[in-house]
Amino acid sequence: MERHIERVLNRVALISVSIATLILLYLLLQTPETCIPRNAPRKPHFRFPKSSCDFYSRDYLPLHKKNTRLWSSKFWITKVSSYTHFFTQLYQMGVLKNHSKVLCVSAGAGHEVMALTKLGVEDVTGVELIESLPFVSRADPHNLPFFDEAFDVAFTAHLEDALYPLQYAREMERTVRKGGVLVVVVEERSEEEGKEIVSENIQLYHLRIVRSFSSHD
Repeated sequence: MERHIERVLNRVALISVSIATLILLYLLLQTPETCIPRNAPRKPHFRFPKSSCDFYSRDYLPLHKKNTRLWSSKFWITKVSSYTHFFTQLYQMGVLKNHSKVLCVSAGAGHEVMALTKLGVEDVTGVELIESLPFVSRADPHNLPFFDEAFDVAFTAHLEDALYPLQYAREMERTVRKGGVLVVVVEERSEEEGKEIVSENIQLYHLRIVRSFSSHD
């Protein structure tokens, strides 16, 4: 009696597994109808889509081609030109030199890094929450992964966008050597407001209002 029950259970299990396998194969081979036009062929593609709306194949664009397209855009050229003009003034003031080690914080897609490189600065590091190769690496501006006094100049145009501006400014200050320079581009501020941003260890010898930069990358 027990053997008979065991045989029945084995047959039921085998039938269940077979049915489940057939259903799974059917689902894998079935083309999802969501997002597919009614007049489309029954099997419009050879591979199973990653999602129900992934009907048309998407071409992969290599990084170098993507960057070439980005760097040739009018917006990119205009913004790099603005940064180039600004950094040229820093050259004339003696703040920047070709051998300066420069850190660009919240560098976005790398406009300022490209501008500095084109001007002849040999050592430029750009960081942002999201990397944008080859100019910008990933790092948290509130916790910079650099040794103390590692740079001659630290630059940012996005201090006002920081979640914690004071911590942001302190990290920039920490990474700049004694006698180095912090360059911060902000919207219109009074001299007193500017002093509140930086610590007492920093001397504000030049406060300049710059409003030519867009807030978008």
